Amino acid sequence: MPKLSAEQIDAVLPQTQCGLCHYGGCLPYAKAIVAGEAAINRCPPGGVKVLQALSELTGQAAEPYVEMMQAQTKPATFAVIDENLCIGCTKCIAVCPVDAIIGAPKRMHGILTEACTGCGLCLPPCPMDCISLVSAPEPSQHKRDVWRVRHQRHLARLNTDMLSPHSTVEFTPEPTHDSTLDYIAAAVARKKAKSESPPG
Repeated sequence: MPKLSAEQIDAVLPQTQCGLCHYGGCLPYAKAIVAGEAAINRCPPGGVKVLQALSELTGQAAEPYVEMMQAQTKPATFAVIDENLCIGCTKCIAVCPVDAIIGAPKRMHGILTEACTGCGLCLPPCPMDCISLVSAPEPSQHKRDVWRVRHQRHLARLNTDMLSPHSTVEFTPEPTHDSTLDYIAAAVARKKAKSESPPG
């Protein structure tokens, strides 16, 4: 039987990149499983479904963990920002593992819903408590694949930020999507409407 690879494990993980497994993302957790350093019961976003998939791949028994995983399962969510409270501190932008938050210093931030994994990492650093998680449909495999790519691009961007100016490593940034432009346009329209509305 061929040796199990981290990529095979990673393929069944939810790609929320939330760190609830106590590793720095889905792939590091997958590598730990392959290395025999981690059990298959550390993925609350994946719940019992991922537990059973990991059991089939690794041969580790799922039964001892089913009840615990049922209690710990984290439902699918995405983050939203209260635009009236956001002060533009950029702390949420810094921790987003998939670069799903847009904004600038001292300017209102916004979250690209289709890009947000619902990891919740943006909640603790927010000084205004203006970010919350709301329920989302169960993500498709395509969406999980998109999240994986966005996380890889995020890591690549961080790596290039740390490289010297003379480095020859190249990084192609992700193109701006129509959804980003639509979000910005909608936010501007909301602000304009508020400023033009008569005082209550």
